[in-house]
Amino acid sequence: MSGKRDYYELLGVTKSASKDEIKKAFHKLAHKFHPDKKEGDADKFKEVSEAYSILSDDKKRAEYDSYGRVFGGGGAPNGGAGFNAGGFDFSQFQDAFNQGGFDMGDIFSDFFAGNGGTTRQKRGRDISIDLELSFHDSVFGVKRSVLLAKTSLCDTCKGSGAAKGSEVVTCTHCNGQGKVHETTNSFFGTVTMVQPCKHCKGKGKIPKEKCQTCRGEGVYKKQDEIEINVPAGIEGGEMIRLNGQGEAVADGSAGDLYVKIHVKPDARFKKDGPNLVTELSVKLSDALLGGSYTIETLDGSESLDIPQGVTHGEILTIKNKGVPTARGKRGDLQVRIKINLPSKLSRSARGLVEKLREEGI
Repeated sequence: MSGKRDYYELLGVTKSASKDEIKKAFHKLAHKFHPDKKEGDADKFKEVSEAYSILSDDKKRAEYDSYGRVFGGGGAPNGGAGFNAGGFDFSQFQDAFNQGGFDMGDIFSDFFAGNGGTTRQKRGRDISIDLELSFHDSVFGVKRSVLLAKTSLCDTCKGSGAAKGSEVVTCTHCNGQGKVHETTNSFFGTVTMVQPCKHCKGKGKIPKEKCQTCRGEGVYKKQDEIEINVPAGIEGGEMIRLNGQGEAVADGSAGDLYVKIHVKPDARFKKDGPNLVTELSVKLSDALLGGSYTIETLDGSESLDIPQGVTHGEILTIKNKGVPTARGKRGDLQVRIKINLPSKLSRSARGLVEKLREEGI
């Protein structure tokens, strides 16, 4: 880089950034440009590493802020100390990165995997879909089937990649070891790593004849019908997780399927915990004298007796017509009474109301 690029600009931070912000920015970029990554960039990785080695050191950062360069020597900008012609001097480079508790191994765990590092378990991608339900189905629960186009385990070979009855032979690329030594020229110099064999996927054995359906991959893209059991009483916005129903990978575990629920509103009912709430309009005369009304529930029609003298806003309850709960029980249907007051009165009706007023009613 040699001063051609601004260190702060390289890391994507401001000149007032804290050491923690600088460390986090470098952590992110180092993972992105790691030379051992598929889309890594050794030159950019070297640049951000150089920037971090200066800005993470208080003395070097102060010199850089004042003069635009570092005079202390021993840093990467002034000759690349920490590297030699024979390879990689890890100790000096690590000191620059470990300031402030930075974990060098966290950044380069992928790069050194196979040379004492841990191999991560393969896992397929998770999938997220949306599912719209009627209010009725959200209350009682429902089974839904969806058709998804995704990478799935091969039905023919059950993920083995071998044709039916095919003989299994020793992989010639790794001589049955399941791993190979790979030499990479990188920012660190020449590094030899032990990697799982790509041809046998670390097994050391390969089928003599590949499965024709998946071409030996063990997985392929196809349409799968997935059954979703929606529980009773689910709310809009809730998520259902189906383990192992995401995308599959060979020699690994499948991802998960996440189903986000959307509930269509119902003009008649609202949920209040395990109970349902609805409204019923009654005539003034029925409110005063009582009466009987037929009301719609989610289970069908029900008869509801209106008691004499019911008040506006009063709640009447129909038992066990609400949301199903645990142990087979159900909430109630709560009916809020609305009394319809006439906007105009006939002469005879007005006379009756005036008599009621005279009697103090």
